Amino acid sequence: MKKRFSQASIISIVLVFILSIFGSGAMANSNAKTPQAQTPPDLAEIFGNIDTSSSKSTTVIVEIEEESLVESKHKGKKQSKSNLTNARNKVKKNVKGVTKSSKVKREYDYVFSGFSLEVAADEIPNLLSVPGVKAVYPDVTYTVTGSEGISIEQDAYHPEMANSAPFIGADQVWDAGYTGEGVTVAVIDTGVDYTHPDLNQAFGDYKGWDFVDNDGDPQETPIGDPRGEETAHGTHVSGTVAANGNIKGVAPDATLLGYRVLGPGGSGTTENVVAAIEKAVQDGADVMNLSLGNSLNNPDWATSIALDWAMAEGVVAVTSNGNSGPDNWTVGSPGTSRDAISVGATQLPYNVYTSEVTTTGGVTYESDKVMGFPSDEELLSLDGNEYEFVDVGLGGPEDFAGKDVEGKIALISRGAYPFVDKAANANAAGAAGAIIYNNVPGEFTFEIPGMEVPTIKMSLEDGNKMLSELEKGNNKVSFELEFAREIGETMADFSSRGPVMDTWMIKPDVSAPGVNIVSTVPTHNPENPYGYASYQGTSMASPHVAGAAALLLEAHGDWNVDDIKSSLMNTSENLFDAEGVQYPHNTQGTGSIRPLDALNTETLVSPGSHSFGVFSKDKGKQVEKQHFTVKNLSSKKKKYSFDVNFEGDPKGIKVSTSKNLKVNGKQSKKVNLHVQVDAGKLDPGYYEGTIQVSDGESSFEVPTILFVKEPDYPRITSLDVTKTDEGYDLEVYLPGGAEEAVIWVYSADPFAYIGDGPVFTNLTKEYNTLKWDGKINGQNLAPGSYYFFVNAKKGEQEDYVNSDIIVVE
Repeated sequence: MKKRFSQASIISIVLVFILSIFGSGAMANSNAKTPQAQTPPDLAEIFGNIDTSSSKSTTVIVEIEEESLVESKHKGKKQSKSNLTNARNKVKKNVKGVTKSSKVKREYDYVFSGFSLEVAADEIPNLLSVPGVKAVYPDVTYTVTGSEGISIEQDAYHPEMANSAPFIGADQVWDAGYTGEGVTVAVIDTGVDYTHPDLNQAFGDYKGWDFVDNDGDPQETPIGDPRGEETAHGTHVSGTVAANGNIKGVAPDATLLGYRVLGPGGSGTTENVVAAIEKAVQDGADVMNLSLGNSLNNPDWATSIALDWAMAEGVVAVTSNGNSGPDNWTVGSPGTSRDAISVGATQLPYNVYTSEVTTTGGVTYESDKVMGFPSDEELLSLDGNEYEFVDVGLGGPEDFAGKDVEGKIALISRGAYPFVDKAANANAAGAAGAIIYNNVPGEFTFEIPGMEVPTIKMSLEDGNKMLSELEKGNNKVSFELEFAREIGETMADFSSRGPVMDTWMIKPDVSAPGVNIVSTVPTHNPENPYGYASYQGTSMASPHVAGAAALLLEAHGDWNVDDIKSSLMNTSENLFDAEGVQYPHNTQGTGSIRPLDALNTETLVSPGSHSFGVFSKDKGKQVEKQHFTVKNLSSKKKKYSFDVNFEGDPKGIKVSTSKNLKVNGKQSKKVNLHVQVDAGKLDPGYYEGTIQVSDGESSFEVPTILFVKEPDYPRITSLDVTKTDEGYDLEVYLPGGAEEAVIWVYSADPFAYIGDGPVFTNLTKEYNTLKWDGKINGQNLAPGSYYFFVNAKKGEQEDYVNSDIIVVE
């Protein structure tokens, strides 16, 4: 996230520089020649959420200009570890000279060049002028991109329950003789329970590394750790890759290495993630899986840079796309990486049920529909039964506090929290189910398979009707549920969508099962080590792809990382929603992976997707060029044809490419693409297309995308609120800046509009701090609980985000 200082800050820095050149002696001499204007040197770039107005200590990642060992190697430059160490030490010494109490924490030299630094935030501007500093990144927080589901007892378990690996065809690859043997997969996560009976065969004497406690034991956080909750996520991910016992992972004979970067509670930061990427590459990993992420859409985080160079070094990097869907532009780092394989989550075929909700006295609701459920059995357990229902507002953890919902139905308003979190909170409170109603007039369309409690959705009008019945004392609800039909493999609504800001790339690259995935978890009990649970999230989808990559590497030891990525992308299966409409590229990537087809493909098209970028010319035609490579893996000559189509066949877009291309066996050739866009004939927005590549027997689809005028990215994507002596600082992220932003204030209970805060204008791209005295119409907010919203506008589009509950005392 590139961030510049405010204009005033830049001017003050430049003035200090100029005054240092034109000292008082020069000014005192009236006969002296007028000095020539000099251009100040460029400052290093600063990225991300860094509040440089605070004197509090913070950690940043400093990238130096001297290139890493891997980057230098791939650019054909000479580089040695000692030379890089000397360059880094020189920068560190200069940093020490311009800061009062900075401390270097971690150092990087292999796939990233620099160090992590603890420093006072208001001294960060000093770093930007230090010779040799290239960029400064925040030490951002990463969390797991999967949620816990249902624990499964060993005596209720059998291998067939793990149906996601067979669904994508992993068992067919095993039958072909490939199980991942000889391939090492690094799992960068919360650690791993390498003592689990289904996993212990995958580990040797060296287990990996713990970057949280800085030792050689990457075990999960245990129960009772005073620093936070125990973890199990990395063990679940590892089981999907390479379990071989009661559960069989996608690559059951692969070797695993565990790298613990997310500590108690499943949270960690950039400095450990980058360190783990470096160590995994140096430890000889062939594949690495990162089922973690943050919500900010930008390709230039230090983590993404490290991943791109890990790929260049021959390690297949696989990462989850995030759980912030279903809207476009919700992919977060490291899923935004240019080269790593980003993975979306699918739901395996499931049953659809109709519902009829009735409250006391036979009151019915027209808009009630099943939204999601953990299993058919749990949903049908509600059928024909009557329950008490309880209003729990927006369904946040604090909304359940002090309310008895044990064995009851939680009535929840849409807003403030993701749907899956509302259901998870209801489950944690012991609710038998949930009803979520809209927060704007009408119904909403989302279906979320795998929610932690059976959940019904309805319109705002019906939700208010239920609240009205509740006020009358009619607090009982019953359900009638009936099977309707089966739905095929679909995208999970929670799965984050692309495209990526700035690079405008299509993400995810591919998709894989990520809902109700059964895998290994630690029991933290040596006497009963067999732990299993069902989780969901793109965290669960990513290891399916990492395991598939291990199968392909065993089968094709001469394939490079681009071959692996292309084979999975070229041969994946298109996905369709419940109504039979094909999902956009930015939702599914190229589709759901099919490892056997990837194994047997005779053609590779690389890269597996394209973006032509932004076309903004007001008059006339704008031409952009791209190319891709066709590799013929067979032993015979093939003739390829190409056909490019954009959805809706819009006038104003013309693409020219080779008509026919002959490629000899075991050879490859480059194919040029020229796209001509007359933006004046097109509506602003993005246009998806498909490049069809055919050899006469088989065909492959390569997704492509282009943008006309200002892309429709959300004008605001994040909000953090900090209480200050003067009121509040609202830190907002504006991907392209904003012409105007306004603060709205709502009470939390009841949820009601209170008033507007100030209006801010002409805000710069990316991070801005909105300082507000906390007053509405000159009056302080009364004690109570509130939500702060910030609405940002640029051009004809405006969007808003909201805070968590803010308590005013």
